[in-house]
Amino acid sequence: MADPVSSVAYAIEAALRELGGDLGLLMATMTLVVAIICLIIVNYQRLVARYPMGGDAAAAAGDAFGEGWAFLPIGALIVDFVLTIAISVSAGTSAIIDYVPELSGWRIPLAVGLILLVACVTWFGNLGRAVFAVLTVVFIVFAVLVIVGAFTTPTNAADTVAQAPHTPALSVALAFPVAMALATGVEAPSSAISQLGQLDDDGRRRFGQITLWLTLAIVGGITIGLTAATVHLGRHIPDTGSTLIADVAKASVPTPVYGLFQGATALLLLSAASSSFQAGPGLLKALARRTDDSGRELGILPRPLGRTNRHYTPYFGVVVFAILSLAITIAGGAQDQRLVLYYAVAVFISFLMGLIAMARFSHREGETGWLLVNLFGAAVVAFTLIVNLARGRPMVSLAASLLLAAAMYILWVRQGRPRGIAHATADAHGVKAEPHQGLEQVQPGRASVAEDPSGDA
Repeated sequence: MADPVSSVAYAIEAALRELGGDLGLLMATMTLVVAIICLIIVNYQRLVARYPMGGDAAAAAGDAFGEGWAFLPIGALIVDFVLTIAISVSAGTSAIIDYVPELSGWRIPLAVGLILLVACVTWFGNLGRAVFAVLTVVFIVFAVLVIVGAFTTPTNAADTVAQAPHTPALSVALAFPVAMALATGVEAPSSAISQLGQLDDDGRRRFGQITLWLTLAIVGGITIGLTAATVHLGRHIPDTGSTLIADVAKASVPTPVYGLFQGATALLLLSAASSSFQAGPGLLKALARRTDDSGRELGILPRPLGRTNRHYTPYFGVVVFAILSLAITIAGGAQDQRLVLYYAVAVFISFLMGLIAMARFSHREGETGWLLVNLFGAAVVAFTLIVNLARGRPMVSLAASLLLAAAMYILWVRQGRPRGIAHATADAHGVKAEPHQGLEQVQPGRASVAEDPSGDA
């Protein structure tokens, strides 16, 4: 999934565009976005507590409704990974072009080259994760400098005051869903804790929950700070070839610092693409067919997707994601603000499945308070999803997610309904499934324990 810090770079601009450039409503819109992310995190606290060995919406859906339902969030995640690569690279390309305008005519070739570069770097294993963490810290430091600089910079009143196309309440309600790309990556800690083999279950729970709140504090703080800087400086919707964050930085800090900020932004976005280049092929590997020590056939996808090089990289999976992201990037003209409209749909399908599953757990266990929290979160996520789908074009993301889910479900049935599919997203992050979670073969026509609605989750 995308890193939510990198998503700040295009989420604020997406909201401003949807508001028709009305700066007076931008702060209310982004505050609402951060509040909804907070609501999602409150719900995901419970999910982390329930799955200390790693698990997200797929694990919850599979355990709550039966493993076949896990394919909905899995299909959505695959679409999300591909879009993350395409949008992150396109946004990184915009950051480079804004600093070097002479490259504007080379937008698509530059984006294609960056995708191939990130794919090649991913080939060499997990080094990208360490680089990603460092670049996140660097970006945060420069973002703080930009925010501070914005409020120490004399401002000029905007030439024109843009007005939103609808009433304030309706405009905010229609604008905040496009900025919900900021919520991508919220699920990551719930699966990534599976890598913390040195910790016991309680330790992983605490680490995952603290990480969720730390993510909210950092992302929320930077988002509100950059939004306030945008409003304070009276920034317009940027011209083609520039970005809103770049315009704010250019007006806030000296040229050398601005250049470093743009470089840090571009590298962070490429690192976010690298993260999806690792997680996506890892998920395909976890679902690939293989034979266990006893000779049983496990998995559902073609065997080559499970092959790795000496760096443990599933190279055929990398090729698959490179081809798909290249096709989407070229089709979208490497314009991140065009592609971002398709973005929040896939990940919100996953959020919705996870929240509905958690609501079912709360109902089973007689936790009325948490049931209300889960249902309210699901209602907000459903509203966000519906508003985005009503724009028309995001229906493509929904269709792609559903088609992938249906295709994998058919393969799963044909392979004899192997168990453990619901935990494939945790396996993709490096955890080895417990024996009861392994991809055990189920005889055709017999349901697994997780598929029995009367059984314990």
